[in-house]
Amino acid sequence: MMKDAMSSSEMPMQGMDPAMMQETLEALSACMQACAMCADADAAEGMGRCAGMCADCADVCNTMMRMMLRMHGWDMQVMSSMMQTTIMMARACSAECKTHAEMAEHCRMCAMACDQAVMAMERMMGSMSGAMPRA
Repeated sequence: MMKDAMSSSEMPMQGMDPAMMQETLEALSACMQACAMCADADAAEGMGRCAGMCADCADVCNTMMRMMLRMHGWDMQVMSSMMQTTIMMARACSAECKTHAEMAEHCRMCAMACDQAVMAMERMMGSMSGAMPRA
């Protein structure tokens, strides 16, 4: 649905690939869901640090998705910063979940979803490199 909507309207970003944006939104959604489920399971198992990390990652992914869906309101400097923050949060969450992955299936699945989100975000940022601000 989003791919069709993005293709049919005038894209505010030059060179933005609607299929890549859709792929990124789907990876972020999967990550958010896996993190929310993992946070709940972690809390029940007494893994406070992992639960907090997963809850934070779910929130960051949700915020990133909402920002991406507001294409006409993008400020590229803010968008770049948020994308980098999302990548850092998902990497940190993945690393934490990987420490429990052998004993907790939900942590293994969460780490995989975080890694997929990182890859999708990095691909999207790479495709937008011409529009991104330079540090």
